[in-house]
Amino acid sequence: MKRLLLASAVSVALVGGVQANEHSGTYAFDNKDTHQFITFKISHLGYSWLYGRFNDFDGQFVYDAENPENSSVNVTIDTSSVDSNHAERDKHLRSKDFLHVGEFSEASFKSKRVEVDDEGEADIVGDLTLRGVTREVTLDVEMLGQGKDPWGGYRMGFEAETELRLEDFGIPMNLGKASETVEIIISVEGIRQ
Repeated sequence: MKRLLLASAVSVALVGGVQANEHSGTYAFDNKDTHQFITFKISHLGYSWLYGRFNDFDGQFVYDAENPENSSVNVTIDTSSVDSNHAERDKHLRSKDFLHVGEFSEASFKSKRVEVDDEGEADIVGDLTLRGVTREVTLDVEMLGQGKDPWGGYRMGFEAETELRLEDFGIPMNLGKASETVEIIISVEGIRQ
């Protein structure tokens, strides 16, 4: 299964106010029960918002509760799993005009560093590779919660946001000034391994 790392988004998972060492560990994304989402929002010609998501992605994060700056995240995304709730539009999004999935079937995000401020809020800085182009991006991350689950496991959840300029990743389609950037929201739940 081909996957794209848009994880940039999940790297955030390293911050949140949890400081107990017992919460440290490696967490795999819960893709089996689909407790994860990568969604996007882009203006359509300045007249409305177009929403979509990637249905197939995977990843993991390492959380260091005592030193959140030592945390990390990796994500992969299958770009052909793009879903905007319209088959013909999705076909166009997979074409050379946008994601060019025939040549670039996978996107990825790998964190390089985690920056935590005095309030415990975090940014995850990492390399996002999309459409064959690698750029450094920053994810604004929030820990949503953590704790034991009903099945004997331990989980942590994060949400991350970033904004990307289409031209920065070699996307040639020009829909006008209002559609130059896309907002990405990543929400993931990890299960400690």
